[in-house]
Amino acid sequence: MSAIRPWRTIERRKSRQIMVGAVPVGGDAPITVQTMTNTPTEDAAATIDQIRRCEDAGADIIRVSCPTEEATAAMPAIVRAANIPIVADIHFHYKRALEAADAGAACLRINPGNIGSDARVAEVVRAAKANGCAIRIGVNAGSLEKDLLEKYGEPCPEALVESALDHIKLLQDHDFHDYKVAVKASDVFLAVSAYMGLAEAVDCPLHLGITEAGGLIGGTVKSSIGIGNLLWAGIGDTIRVSLSAEPEDEVRVGFEILKALGLRTRGVRVVSCPSCARQGFDVIRTVQALEERLSHIKTPLSLSVLGCVVNGPGEARETDIGITGGGKGKHMVYLSGVTDHHVADAGMLDHIVDLVEHKAAEIEAAEIEAGMSDAGQADDVPEAAE
Repeated sequence: MSAIRPWRTIERRKSRQIMVGAVPVGGDAPITVQTMTNTPTEDAAATIDQIRRCEDAGADIIRVSCPTEEATAAMPAIVRAANIPIVADIHFHYKRALEAADAGAACLRINPGNIGSDARVAEVVRAAKANGCAIRIGVNAGSLEKDLLEKYGEPCPEALVESALDHIKLLQDHDFHDYKVAVKASDVFLAVSAYMGLAEAVDCPLHLGITEAGGLIGGTVKSSIGIGNLLWAGIGDTIRVSLSAEPEDEVRVGFEILKALGLRTRGVRVVSCPSCARQGFDVIRTVQALEERLSHIKTPLSLSVLGCVVNGPGEARETDIGITGGGKGKHMVYLSGVTDHHVADAGMLDHIVDLVEHKAAEIEAAEIEAGMSDAGQADDVPEAAE
């Protein structure tokens, strides 16, 4: 049956599925959001604290750098404490990969061609298989192999794809297939073109990212354009937004990209106006305060915050809760798209927060009840006759 709104439909690329710990990546699994710690991995306590903040922000998977023996020695404690799978970031030293796999990493980020001989690749594959590790091949325009730079003259989509295929072959030659691949670049055009070329050449899950994207604002814009274009085209199974910002900010931006495309829902989706002279209250400061005070809500629901009655009623009809600025310090509140009551300036923020928290609890309770009902129906199914 055709979609009710076909212009919203995204047909995801068919990829095979792998497991990163207990998290499925690829196939029909939800697109996962990743980030990376920036604490010294040797400092297990600081790294675990940062992982906790990223978990609270909604991270599905998190990567930690393992450049030294001291770093991999801290991995068992980090893995035990984390509630999400840990990816060990390995660059050149194959022994760090072996140590990380034995320490409980769910995935190794490694380029097989960078770690030396075929015998070393074989050792890493054996360790990955023995420990149930996936592998993420990470091709980067900034560190392409010299022979490819000589062949193509510069980093280009064809060079990134060829590099990825070369690394993939090294794993396949050792009968290893639990891998995902990234072909990242800081140039949006280069990255998007490379991912599109790779998507046609392989069936493995793809890890999306615009590398070295920049600071919180500039990097968010670049990542949204690049990652958003690919996701809209159905390409991508897991994403990492690379920002010169805190890892939890990367997670929040990643989820906002997925929410904007209707690919994941988590927490409160805020619809708000840019504000103008017609506003009945300070929209900018109100939205800032609401986003901060509602960041703990994980249940998907929508909130519209409009400064005046021009677009307010129309937007409110499409959201779970809405507020539209009115005159004389009194504003209209909408519940489930219907005009419900007025609220005064004083206490407006507390009132909206209470409404959202109540609605989230209501949705959660309904989901629990529906789950219990489904379980009860399953229990009522008669046993097959022997």
